[in-house]
Amino acid sequence: QVQLVESGGGLVQAGDSLRLSCAVSGRTDSTNALGWFRQAPGKEREFVARISWSGGNTDYTDSVKGRFTISRDNAKNTVNLQMNSLKPEDTAVYYCAARILGRYRYWGQGTQVTVSS
Repeated sequence: QVQLVESGGGLVQAGDSLRLSCAVSGRTDSTNALGWFRQAPGKEREFVARISWSGGNTDYTDSVKGRFTISRDNAKNTVNLQMNSLKPEDTAVYYCAARILGRYRYWGQGTQVTVSS
């Protein structure tokens, strides 16, 4: 079992920045990547960013490239998402997830991000 707890969401204005953090614990020996996903009201959950367990490889969805940065803090065992130049369309519940054997099998409870125009 892997436990994931997100924090850092909130209400901001367009153009502002926000930093999400996800604390990772439990049996992580089989985890090969950590990801951030989001789900806006009335929409399906979508991929946002991914980082390999080692932190050496990252990937982003096109809509956040150049604005969001995913990173790992090995000392604190967290995965972070720095979000800059936020837009109203970034409003969603953000989830972190752990990928094991090619599938995201463990999920956090989510944190709300609301961007006002």
